[in-house]
Amino acid sequence: MIPLPQVSQVAQTIQLALAPVFLLAGIGAFLNVCVGRLARIIDRARRLEDKILSSRGKEHDRMVGEIRVLDRRMSVVNMAIFLSVASACAVCLVVILLFAGNLFGAHLGTPIAILFSLAMLVQAAAFGTFIQEIRLASRIIHVRNEVLYHKVEDSEDA
Repeated sequence: MIPLPQVSQVAQTIQLALAPVFLLAGIGAFLNVCVGRLARIIDRARRLEDKILSSRGKEHDRMVGEIRVLDRRMSVVNMAIFLSVASACAVCLVVILLFAGNLFGAHLGTPIAILFSLAMLVQAAAFGTFIQEIRLASRIIHVRNEVLYHKVEDSEDA
């Protein structure tokens, strides 16, 4: 029969698990930001899809270029989301191993340390991917010269 852990042992394990749980909250907030950006990208792409089919000339070429960048941004944000979820799963495993080690008296310090380090590396990759998406977004967010330097033509009625 498995010996039951003392309340003090469980309390100590909960204290150890508190930092990874806070990390999960931070990852959740980051995922919320990523999903929000993804939704905005998709909305913009859908609006452009409708306009592209009826456009011609330079305006058509500009919109096609923009929708290609939006497609790339969707892929990059999806990768950031994937990496963050993978990191969150690794953190969950860390918490599970903390409790399993306490419950069964197993020495799981090395696997826990490796898994936590892996979670941090994967989350760092997610942040790097997010930076890539921000850079892609900033490249297409420019006011066109024809809008910046547009002059109203004098009407003949005035």
